[in-house]
Amino acid sequence: MTDIRAFRLIASILIGFTLVLSLSARADERRPVVVGYLAAFKGLDLSIARTDLSAFTHYNLSFANPDADGRFTREGRMTCMGDETGANLSVEALRKTVTRLRANGAKVLISTAGGVIPGCSGDWRALLTPQRRAATVAALVEMADTLGLDGVDIDIEGQLLTEIDRAGDYTPFIAALSEAMKARGKLLTCSTASYDGGMIPVDSIAWFDLVNVMSYDAIGPSWGQAGTEHSSYAMAARDLDLWLARGVARERLILGVPFYGYGFGGEKENWSYRDLASAQGINATKADVIGELCGGCRYITHNSPATIEKKSRLAAEKAGGVMVWELSQDSPDHALTKAIRRGLSRE
Repeated sequence: MTDIRAFRLIASILIGFTLVLSLSARADERRPVVVGYLAAFKGLDLSIARTDLSAFTHYNLSFANPDADGRFTREGRMTCMGDETGANLSVEALRKTVTRLRANGAKVLISTAGGVIPGCSGDWRALLTPQRRAATVAALVEMADTLGLDGVDIDIEGQLLTEIDRAGDYTPFIAALSEAMKARGKLLTCSTASYDGGMIPVDSIAWFDLVNVMSYDAIGPSWGQAGTEHSSYAMAARDLDLWLARGVARERLILGVPFYGYGFGGEKENWSYRDLASAQGINATKADVIGELCGGCRYITHNSPATIEKKSRLAAEKAGGVMVWELSQDSPDHALTKAIRRGLSRE
């Protein structure tokens, strides 16, 4: 009887331990995604030093572009990915960055292309044609393997995206790259705008693990309707509804929020939240508009911590998480990052 009781006790303990592990795993699966872009051109060390590394599940190192031959690395350096000095980053430096970011359990990807393609880049249109597509996919896979990355983020935007898609080359490229990434247990994600001509095609959606929606830049220094906000809450709600209707699964849909703003009517044009809080005072940044919001008026449009929190709560309800452009721009006390945490909290 003693042996039987001991066996039952051990079995009970093991079952309980297994249940705890199972519940813990399910909790991890439900953890919202928080993607942060780290701008290499501002300095990766600087950006990391300004970031609460415990808050993010994924990092996108930005931006890598290929050379004219379609190669991303050559002789131990990136072929077209500059640091804060303009020099191409070394492979070793990026490997160390990946290791450092992974120490907190995050996934680390590299983001390709970008809103402004640098002069050192090869022609993405040519590199994604049927004749060169396989070589480009192979080069991306090689880069991911060489740097020890968890995946690749495709950030082909605007007119470039439109031209590649109209040529019939975007989705076949994404499909081939997705299959190659999955074969290695790696992720494929993207960023997309929500206006006609700036959206990834519907038939490409299923190939992405995450779709980061850039819900910002409705107005900027040289575009948009005068007297409007660049990233309102209404815009975020509208964009999420749009992409859910276009077929993005809720858990793969990530709402992009800005850690920056724009000035008009004589204000400085470009503002990080960090500089805005320093220059205008923390009380001024409690509103999304500093000044008078109207065409020809002097104002700054940005997202306050309260709006970031509200958007994050919306993302928790309707999507899989939040994405940030970009991490060096938060205030020293991580006010916007803390707002994301509050909004995503299920407590």
